[in-house]
Amino acid sequence: MDGTFDHVMIRVEDLEESLDWYQTHLNYEEKGRWEADTFTNVYLGPEEMHEDGATLELTYNHGDNTYEIGDAWGHIAVRVPEDALQESYDQLMEEGVDDYRDPESCGNRYAFVKDPDGHEIEIVKRDYGATWSIDHTMIRVEDADEALGYWTRKFEYAEARGRWEADSFANYFMAPEDAPKEAMKLEITYNYDGREYTMGDGWGHLCVRVDDLDEAWDQLMVREALDYRDPESCDHNYAFTKDQDGHEIELLVRE
Repeated sequence: MDGTFDHVMIRVEDLEESLDWYQTHLNYEEKGRWEADTFTNVYLGPEEMHEDGATLELTYNHGDNTYEIGDAWGHIAVRVPEDALQESYDQLMEEGVDDYRDPESCGNRYAFVKDPDGHEIEIVKRDYGATWSIDHTMIRVEDADEALGYWTRKFEYAEARGRWEADSFANYFMAPEDAPKEAMKLEITYNYDGREYTMGDGWGHLCVRVDDLDEAWDQLMVREALDYRDPESCDHNYAFTKDQDGHEIELLVRE
């Protein structure tokens, strides 16, 4: 199994406000929508998305809902050209986005903003991929060895773009070995101080594309992945497992 990431899902409290924010500030367009009786899913991404790029799934549960972000999920990162970090951040400020962590405070290597629901969005410098396309999603884990082993054994992922091991934390980037550089990566963040994390419900899941849902699920069961929501329970449209820390992972066949 070596499927690339298809999307990352977040929950929003006001769908129209969130759609306006992402379409106005990140120039996203609607790639797809699923209207159900109790919820709506909208898939967003840049117009010039790479075929192996990942979309952002906004999930809106109908009614008056509030969500807790938690700290087990960190952020999504979006790309801007190498020489356009400050310019891109200044543009967001001019458009009324709140000033969260500007480039100068981050050593001019990256910057951060937040969407209307408080989801953190990192802006990273890349010389590839469409502007504002998703570069990676960051999660926090309590045991780096378990997390790296999970993605290596269960999904056959490998370290991509190196690692960063600092005095108090480490970041590891994971993706299928043959994934194009434009594909979304998973950033695993491990803090050395033994802290625990709360999952919250503002974040939903990561989604991995597979060619054959039942075959991929059977492989995961052989590899002792958690049987969370099997294909049969999801009408053979998709399935869900969880990693060792409880982050949900969807499996989906994408034509």
